[in-house]
Amino acid sequence: MYCTRNVTESIIWVGGCDRRLALFENLFPISRGVAYNSYVILDEKTALIDTVDSSISRQFLENIHHALNGRSLDYLVINHMEPDHCANIEELMLRFPNLHIVGNEKTLALIRQFYDMDVEGRILTVKENDTLSLGRHTLRFYFTPMVHWPEVMMSYEENEKILFSADGFGSFGALNGALFSDEVDFDRDWLRDARRYYGNIVGKYGPQVQAALRKLSGVDIRMLCPLHGPVWRHDLDYILGKYDHWSRYEPEEKTVALFYGSMYGDTENAVNILAAGLAERGIRNIAVYDMSSTHVSELIAEVFRCSHLVLASPTYNNGIYPAMLNFLHDMKALNLQNRTVALIENGSWAPSSAKQIRTLLEDMKKIRILEPVVSIRSSVKQDVMRSLSELKEKILDSLSEKYGI
Repeated sequence: MYCTRNVTESIIWVGGCDRRLALFENLFPISRGVAYNSYVILDEKTALIDTVDSSISRQFLENIHHALNGRSLDYLVINHMEPDHCANIEELMLRFPNLHIVGNEKTLALIRQFYDMDVEGRILTVKENDTLSLGRHTLRFYFTPMVHWPEVMMSYEENEKILFSADGFGSFGALNGALFSDEVDFDRDWLRDARRYYGNIVGKYGPQVQAALRKLSGVDIRMLCPLHGPVWRHDLDYILGKYDHWSRYEPEEKTVALFYGSMYGDTENAVNILAAGLAERGIRNIAVYDMSSTHVSELIAEVFRCSHLVLASPTYNNGIYPAMLNFLHDMKALNLQNRTVALIENGSWAPSSAKQIRTLLEDMKKIRILEPVVSIRSSVKQDVMRSLSELKEKILDSLSEKYGI
């Protein structure tokens, strides 16, 4: 049976949610599930904006037929060709023989890579700023490449001033009945997943996001309809501001996140001492993570949130603790920058992880490394306590210097 919601009187959400999927892209844990959004526009001509993942195809197709109420489907607009949004193209082409696909040249190349089907005579190729009239509704197309695939475009409906924003402004998480961001407590229940989604899925492409924001800045947008997560019909400046912040790689909060690997608890002890000292001096919203039990996507999200990072690693096989090494690899791959970093190392006979971490950090952009590096030999003793106290003061000075905390 169908499950739809009206976005406006003539635009209907026909997507669905998957709460069974454990890993998004078979990589990122999604304990709250995920939503796949798609939208039908009803006018003299009908249009479907994107499709959904194959996991919810049955629900999706029932939703479309209900929304159309016996009408045919004239256009399928493809803003993004990733499989979680394009899995139903062939099925729709079979069900609606007069359906035309609307996309750009790169979209069409990807269709031919994913599918073996004859689309001759059923393609409408659009360019930047082209329009498609449906009657009262007109779609205008804005290309936003690398947000986060090269073919991505966004479709702006000029009459109701709605931006169908592909993967932009999305989030992990199933909708649980509430389609709109103003129907939930977004800060409490959604911001963490929206940040983790941005950081890990889109985060590498900050300059391209900035370019898209500049392009869209002159467009009168009254509603944002992404392909994942809630629809925004109020307070659009909130999510647009978050994207502006994140894509400039500027920290969302002036605070400290401490990431550690600890084999027997001694490195963890040093991190707890430092975190307690910072909290005692008034630093709020400190986060501490055991890297061995926290998925790296959560750690990346915290780098987007926090201005100061503490990286604490044992020396392992004369190198960096594997979980820390994986984290550093992802930081570089996602182009993370503009952070202040403090280092703690541990080693019973030859502590050397900090030197190797420093080398990796120096290969990233705009990373400031604080001194001293705290070096532990096996466990925390009085000399380490003095070094931790000195490092604490340097972190506090840096927060005060940069942010007036």
